[in-house]
Amino acid sequence: MSTGRSVAGAGIRDWAIAVCVAATLLVAGLSGDHPATDLDLLGYVLLAAGGLVLAWRRRAPIAVLAVTGLCAVGYQAIGFDVAAVAYLFAVYAAVRAGHRAITIAVSVAMLATLPLAALAAPQDWPVREAFEQARGALELAWLIAAGAAGEALRQAERRADEAERTREETARRRANEERLHIARELHDSLTHQISIIKVQAEVAVHLARKRGEQVPAALLAIREAGREATRELRATLEALRDDDKNPPRGLDHVPELVERARATGLDAKLTIEGERPDVPVAVDRTAYRIVQESLTNITRHAAAATASVRIDYHPDALAIRVDDDGRATPATPPVPGVGLLGMHERVTALGGRLRAEPRGEGGFTVDAELPVGPTS
Repeated sequence: MSTGRSVAGAGIRDWAIAVCVAATLLVAGLSGDHPATDLDLLGYVLLAAGGLVLAWRRRAPIAVLAVTGLCAVGYQAIGFDVAAVAYLFAVYAAVRAGHRAITIAVSVAMLATLPLAALAAPQDWPVREAFEQARGALELAWLIAAGAAGEALRQAERRADEAERTREETARRRANEERLHIARELHDSLTHQISIIKVQAEVAVHLARKRGEQVPAALLAIREAGREATRELRATLEALRDDDKNPPRGLDHVPELVERARATGLDAKLTIEGERPDVPVAVDRTAYRIVQESLTNITRHAAAATASVRIDYHPDALAIRVDDDGRATPATPPVPGVGLLGMHERVTALGGRLRAEPRGEGGFTVDAELPVGPTS
């Protein structure tokens, strides 16, 4: 909303400046000495048009430069001794927009054309000779001043943009450093302790079974919790250490996920349809995470025997569907966990859609569609 207000404010300022310049030119034309001809009305129209067209100087600086120049040549050829104020504003705007070469070329043409316009003025104009003598030096000085002002402001804005980019890069670098610091702290403080718990539980279960004793349920729960904690901690550390310097895992690694799921005893199948387009990195990575999270949930919680992963490439979208035949039913929908919420956030951030719900015939489905437009 603040951006919309700033754009509206800039538009109002542009129109205010344009109206003021047009009024100034008209007042100068009405109060100045000029021969009375049948073209006086055209001269006033050119004076007003040369000022009002400045309202579009931000959107079309080159077009405004050309129009103001033609208006100045026109009303001076008719006999109006009025400075080309509107053209100076147009020069400033064009240089500020970065069109220096075009502005110089048009201005040189203006300086060459204005003396010809003066020669075309009526011969009985009393100030014609003095005007012709002073015109060149004054107009050149004002053109240089207007161009220099536009270039100075353009350079100032460029430096401000570079400073902003530098601040963003510094903040991003500090965030990466903080992530790595947290990863090191987690690794040093938790990994060793969790590994000890996991190993001790595994040894205790093994010894109990070796002796033919019944393994306490609490001990089995400790062992499973240790395994789960190890997996979760490893995933967390990988996410924290991901500083975007290494190539992210994406669609090319989906077959590895399916093979890993098969290794757990799940009958997993992968189907890929369509010709793969150029997929943006964010979409590529999100697609991998969707399949990864879906298969992880299936192997851990679904009690499923089979699962299918289908990837369809379309010209403007990537469709992903993961189905299983687990115990989920529409009557007992699962409570969304952190994984599903994370998938929703990733897909929504990319402008896609995600549907994750039990299937009517039993089991669970994750259906996502991600845009892969050429400008993404």
